[in-house]
Amino acid sequence: MTVSHTSNTEHRGGGKSGKRGLDVRSGKTNSQSSLLSHRETLHTQHSNMGDQKMRHELVNGLNGNLLGITELIRKSLEATKFAYCPYSKFRVGAALLTHDGTIFTGCNVENACFNLGICAERTAISKAVSEGYRDFKAIAIASDLCEHFISPCGGCRQFMREFGANWDVYLTKPDGSFVEMTVEELLPASFGPDDLRMKKVNIRNEF
Repeated sequence: MTVSHTSNTEHRGGGKSGKRGLDVRSGKTNSQSSLLSHRETLHTQHSNMGDQKMRHELVNGLNGNLLGITELIRKSLEATKFAYCPYSKFRVGAALLTHDGTIFTGCNVENACFNLGICAERTAISKAVSEGYRDFKAIAIASDLCEHFISPCGGCRQFMREFGANWDVYLTKPDGSFVEMTVEELLPASFGPDDLRMKKVNIRNEF
């Protein structure tokens, strides 16, 4: 287990779509409108390249430096802003990183029927699974606790274990500091999908 301290570094990507065609109301000539469209198209292409570069750095950053970790933690902290927690008043956010650099965020969503609430970690994982992802690289978890690193509940640990035991979990504080663990460290001697495929004794079906 290692403890590190990071500063919140924000990376921005994206851009606006290029406008096409003649803008009669603006009074621009065909050549001016064409030049404007070309410039905006180049800007959009450059922004898209920036998005791809950021995703590449994010994945590689988790392997060798703090860049990717910092970005993932920042996303998890942002996700706490959307928490629906009128009963506990305990905000939690999560940011889940896939192997291709895609990030899925989640927050806790409570319910008046308390046991129907869902944790931030399960929200993020469910979003990813619903879009076809099954293998994950890391997840960062954030809350408003300033003196303790937020830790996933037992149910979330088992939920993460469903998708592998050897991926990273970052337990964080609002200042960006974190503890790095693996799912296996959080849930040792765990039960998972492979256990269901193990050899069992033959018993008579009495049901």
